[in-house]
Amino acid sequence: MLLHEPTRSAAGIKLKDQVVIIDEAHNLIDTITCIHSAEVSGSQLCCAHSQLLQYMERYRKRLKAKNLMYIKQILYLLERFVAMLGGNVNQNPSCQTVSQTGTLLKSINDFLFQSQIDNINLFKVQRYCEKSLISRKLFGFVERYGGPATAVKINKENQKLGGLQNFLLTLQQGSDKEAGTLQSPPVKAENDQLRATSPLMQIEGFLAALTNANQDGRVILNRQGTVGQSSLKFLLLNPAVHFAKVVEECRAVIIAGGTMQPVADFREQLLSCAGVDPARVVEFSCGHVIPPENILPIILCSGPSNQQLEFTYQTRDLPQMMDETGRILCNLCNVVPGGVVCFFPSYEYEKQVYAHWEKTGLLTRLATKKKIFQEPKKANQVEQVLVEYAKCIQRCSQAGGQMTGALLLSVVGGKMSEGINFSDDLGRCVIMVGMPYPNIKSPELQEKMTWLDKTMPRAAGQAPSRVLIENLCMKAVNQSIGRAIRHQKDFASILLLDHRYARPAIFNKLPQWIRERTQVKPAFGSAFAELRKFHRGKSDTSLCAPENRL
Repeated sequence: MLLHEPTRSAAGIKLKDQVVIIDEAHNLIDTITCIHSAEVSGSQLCCAHSQLLQYMERYRKRLKAKNLMYIKQILYLLERFVAMLGGNVNQNPSCQTVSQTGTLLKSINDFLFQSQIDNINLFKVQRYCEKSLISRKLFGFVERYGGPATAVKINKENQKLGGLQNFLLTLQQGSDKEAGTLQSPPVKAENDQLRATSPLMQIEGFLAALTNANQDGRVILNRQGTVGQSSLKFLLLNPAVHFAKVVEECRAVIIAGGTMQPVADFREQLLSCAGVDPARVVEFSCGHVIPPENILPIILCSGPSNQQLEFTYQTRDLPQMMDETGRILCNLCNVVPGGVVCFFPSYEYEKQVYAHWEKTGLLTRLATKKKIFQEPKKANQVEQVLVEYAKCIQRCSQAGGQMTGALLLSVVGGKMSEGINFSDDLGRCVIMVGMPYPNIKSPELQEKMTWLDKTMPRAAGQAPSRVLIENLCMKAVNQSIGRAIRHQKDFASILLLDHRYARPAIFNKLPQWIRERTQVKPAFGSAFAELRKFHRGKSDTSLCAPENRL
């Protein structure tokens, strides 16, 4: 709401001379980009055209000439958008096969020209939509006159809301999950019907996005098997253009968070591009509440068999790399009490490693010390896994015996890497397998990298695109490894499995309170000795009784 000007105005929020505090701001850039991006599917475009055409025919005699003109313009826009996807707006989108599939990126001007809508004033069309409330009227029209056949069924691939609506829906789903509530089937069906009968609401967001400056965004044409499965997406490249309006009005803006490093993105992509004088930017970072002896971060460069740890796309699938990772976990599970949380770069890699360990028998060895849990992909299963994980640790702590706790295999950027607290015995050791770099083959990321290289100066001899990739990786790492230390008397060890973490450019992106205490260990033997000493000492002298809070 704060970051979206139309919503801010509608809610009556005045920023003039105010002090704005944005907490949990580590995802601020992504949030602004998400809010001001928009995506519409071929099914939504065809459905909106059908509904609006029926609306126009029914009320043609009652519509003013000016309003009729704008409705015809919107109908023409919808026709051209579907044509850009390789379809015909008058045919069933699910039955139209796309001849040339793939993903294309175009500048805004090129898209407007090639779709033959460059002669239409989109600003006036947008203003008409806002003042006339045409999407609401169309929704009411469909509710009143449209039978079951009016609503176009939207399959899983096409359930995509645009911009702010998609972002708010994500927040709502997160709130439902935290409250432990799940939507019942009737509510879900109602939401599906809402999306099916009001596609123009999402299309308005896409039209508004096309009014951005040509250099600030790109249009992505995603042509899939059918027109209905295909989509048009606006990708915002320059979030500063929208954040600048917040900065200009406010007396001061405080961007705060528990894990903000690396902060270069905020200075360069947001504040500098928004025209903020560098002299006005004040950076403050404080230490952690825990004493230095309560944390043991280690960068491990090689495993027990002296295999160098470098989890690149070329080497991480090698059997010897997966075997070495398993041997490290087996050794750690022998000395670490309670819970061990191991983060992998992706769900696919975690499944691959798990299957390999199962085949080689390493899972059986691990299971003698820790019960193994896997992070589920479905959000509604996360809480159940966490409850069982916590119960297992508590049960092992009370009973004693050979099994000392549980091992949770998680994924960076997954359900458990943000917002979940592995305090006390739930996370006595956090392990990061490799470096979770984003997929540089993604067309959206490639376009963002190209845009940064063209608009940003080189920093410390590095191309801005390279800095972006490293920052995305380290932000994800910092969010994940910070899950274990949650209060003053908590303690945990952190193990980063990849020798590349020791490189100065990467090492300096760790949070200061972790960086100052991090040890770089070229060999596994010395690292294992430190870990054993740390956990034995804490087991004897810990002042913190395990609370097992989720």
